[in-house]
Amino acid sequence: MLARLQQLITVSLLLLGAAWLAYFWRHSPVLAVSGFLAIVLGYTAFLALEFVAQRYANRADPAPQPSWAEVARAWLGEALTAPRVFFWRQPFRPHAIPDQLSAPAVMPGRRGVVFVHGFFCNRGFWTPWLKRLQGQGNAFVAVSLEPVFGSIDAYVPLLEDAVQRVTRATGLPPLLVCHSMGGLAARAWLQAMKAEARVHHVVTIGSPHRGTWLARFGHAANGRQMRLASEWQRQQDLGMPANRHALFTCWYSNCDNIVFPVSTATLPGADNRLVRGAAHVQLAFLPPVMAATLALLNDPTP
Repeated sequence: MLARLQQLITVSLLLLGAAWLAYFWRHSPVLAVSGFLAIVLGYTAFLALEFVAQRYANRADPAPQPSWAEVARAWLGEALTAPRVFFWRQPFRPHAIPDQLSAPAVMPGRRGVVFVHGFFCNRGFWTPWLKRLQGQGNAFVAVSLEPVFGSIDAYVPLLEDAVQRVTRATGLPPLLVCHSMGGLAARAWLQAMKAEARVHHVVTIGSPHRGTWLARFGHAANGRQMRLASEWQRQQDLGMPANRHALFTCWYSNCDNIVFPVSTATLPGADNRLVRGAAHVQLAFLPPVMAATLALLNDPTP
């Protein structure tokens, strides 16, 4: 569903840009090119507005405030990273790398991974990670969370199935790697299935564990659940085992343009790791984040 929607958006923007360019070229090449760039690169203006809102909402947050140079670098990084995700990998190549669950690709004794994407994404988000794991002998499953605008709790059966498949393939509890809303889906799964003993570790990257300021504009079920201090988040904490957050490593950034205030991406008792000057999607593909996360596959802890 999401891939088709993003295909429609991508093709429509390109056709609109091409039509503008062709129509105005004979009369005014400058207007033609300017309009084409405004249509094709208009998303960068929306990114800029997100960074402005982030600066506003972070005024009282205890996390380190970014410099304007850091904000500018994050904006540029997101402008370069986001199109590859939303205009290519997800709409046109979501299954470029299939799940890896059987021999000879999976080697005995190697821990597996379950990848969980965020809001308005699909498994194509993880393609660079899946490429990195190919040939290393690790099993992996990358889920696509649907319904796209449904409740986060509706994703629990999808995660349960993925965890079971990877566990059967390896005989070991898997590592969960989650971006953005995917971290909340992992928490919902842990809460519903009481599954602390069935997971090796949970890594969240830019996850709105305490909600995000931007979710006030979201009216879908999962959007409302991601609002600051929502009732859904309060329910997640009820009856929670005291050691659950010790299972988590939370990567977060002081330049996250989607999840802010900054500290909402952390959990008390977790291994919270700040990355300065990285935007929301960009954060998931930084080499140090990828390397440190996948290094957990070699952690001998059961």
